[in-house]
Amino acid sequence: MNAAPELAVRLGPLELPNPILTASGTFGYGLEFAHLAALERLGGLVTKGLSLAPLPGNPPPRIAEARGGVLNSIGLQNIGIERFLADVLPGLARYPARVIVNLFGYELDDYARLAERVEPHAGVAAVELNVSCPNVKRGGIEFGHDPEVLERLVRGVRGVTGKPLIVKLSPNVAQPWLLGEAAKAGGADALSAINTVLAMAIDPWTRRPRLHTARGGLSGPAIKPIAVRVVYDVARRVGLPVIGIGGVETVDDVVEFLLAGATAVQVGTALFRDPRTAERLVDGLAERLTTLGLTRVSDLVGAVRPWAEP
Repeated sequence: MNAAPELAVRLGPLELPNPILTASGTFGYGLEFAHLAALERLGGLVTKGLSLAPLPGNPPPRIAEARGGVLNSIGLQNIGIERFLADVLPGLARYPARVIVNLFGYELDDYARLAERVEPHAGVAAVELNVSCPNVKRGGIEFGHDPEVLERLVRGVRGVTGKPLIVKLSPNVAQPWLLGEAAKAGGADALSAINTVLAMAIDPWTRRPRLHTARGGLSGPAIKPIAVRVVYDVARRVGLPVIGIGGVETVDDVVEFLLAGATAVQVGTALFRDPRTAERLVDGLAERLTTLGLTRVSDLVGAVRPWAEP
């Protein structure tokens, strides 16, 4: 009998048992899904975004279905870093899943202060920075839209933590690899791409936007081609491991991201329909590798076959 294919991957210093993770904002803080999904089967779980103080989020309606995906404007509602560390992280310690905390702020110092709070906790395997937030000191422009500011932000976080550091890139820029290069210069170990795509929908009968804030983030299958393109460009140009995010539902989706250059993927919107999607993909990916005659998942990373020149 042939040995099972090797699914373990490395994202810089971060080792994962397989390349299937859950995406921030779609799996709560992990414990909420422990009775629905086998957390120990996951490559890792990424928490809902955490800030220095709790946030109530935006008023409803703040989520709406869209053709091929979901629009949301949750407003980064969360319990705050202190309550997470005190009440949630100890519960996650009962499971072997790698816990990656997603952090965000509105000033440069916020990110470093959050990372500093997380640093002593061995239960946190890595940090993912959500830089798609408005910088209140720079007129509201997102941290992830300005390479100079992003490099300074990442460098500040790198200075207070030795944990693996992942920077989550926004798709709402013309050249996302420039932000990837800035994150690398600041000390990032890996990148995740992409965050949601800025979008809007209007109810033709009520004439009101479907979200209270009018604009929101689009996720789901509709954004996958955008995400694959960003992963392909960033992986080739930046030279850091990349986690692909956007519309991952099937094994074909996973393989497509890997071929584009992703080392791992995050499953998001699909979890709303089936909380066990991620663990099913772990099994499906192993079966696919066996079918392809491959012994390691890493054999697929960046293995896209370009068309020959005419």
